[in-house]
Amino acid sequence: MSETKAAPADIPRAKLDLLPLLIPVVLAAAALVLVGSPTTWLTLTLSALAMGMMIFVIASGMTLVFGLMDVINFGHGAFIAIGAYLAFTVLGPLAGWMASESLLTNLGALAIAAVAAMIGTGALGMAFERVIIRPVYGQHLKQILITMGGLIVAEQALHAIFGGDQKAMPLPNGLRGAIVVGDLAFEKYRLLIVVVGLAVFTGMQLVLNRTRIGLLIRAGVENAEMVEALGYRIRRLFIGVFVVGSGLAGLGGVLWALYRETLTAGISNDVMTLVFIVVIIGGLGSVGGCFLGAILVALLANYSAFLVPKFALVSTVLLMVLILLWRPQGLYPVAKR
Repeated sequence: MSETKAAPADIPRAKLDLLPLLIPVVLAAAALVLVGSPTTWLTLTLSALAMGMMIFVIASGMTLVFGLMDVINFGHGAFIAIGAYLAFTVLGPLAGWMASESLLTNLGALAIAAVAAMIGTGALGMAFERVIIRPVYGQHLKQILITMGGLIVAEQALHAIFGGDQKAMPLPNGLRGAIVVGDLAFEKYRLLIVVVGLAVFTGMQLVLNRTRIGLLIRAGVENAEMVEALGYRIRRLFIGVFVVGSGLAGLGGVLWALYRETLTAGISNDVMTLVFIVVIIGGLGSVGGCFLGAILVALLANYSAFLVPKFALVSTVLLMVLILLWRPQGLYPVAKR
């Protein structure tokens, strides 16, 4: 009598943790009650989403680098500033495009500047990884000290090259003003930020979950030695991730400089505190957690600035404390962390 071979069991799928996703919903609902006016609440919410997308773009490169490479890069702010200055340099000769009344021409100029910033910061990221990061892999204290030193050197170099005065980086004509629907007004540039942020998030999710490179990245997070044993050069993968992370920081720098419409060598100082908070509460190395964390931070900052302006100064730090008390590893921690 022949034995019947049992069919292999299906690989269980990881269950999506929905509880953290309820936090922004509850926060928005509570804010609606406190604000009172639906129009004001919707304006605050849409503005917060735009800010959240911008923070996510800046923070995504940092969380990606930490997630795979286990590198704490305090020099991330240098790539933000360098990306902004590269865009400023490129947009100089394209002043006519920026002054045009055609939105397509404006977007073309911004696209050229953004690509130049990403290529430039990506190339610098490759050099940064080879010269500064590579000797201190696995040594977090040294990583913090040496990358902080790199940030200081970069800021001083920007001062020497471009001068210490504040530069104007105005928005193009086609992105000034707001789109008005009834009593609701939403700034055109904020809408562009939302589109760019969602595009970056969608692209990262597709690459990480639907491609061979993404499979190797996720496998490298869990077990780098296994990936190397299978014949893949994890070192090259590390370099590629650092280049992409640096390029995303450069893109974020362009968005942030245009949002402020001014540019200085210390442009990253105002946003880096929020970036670190987002990376920590999202779960070190988690792209999805970083996305959710950026939205949460932006929503709370906007609502509290409207309702209790003095509380807005500490609201994001308090949010981080409460989340870490609830989940010490963040909302969506990477498994090996």
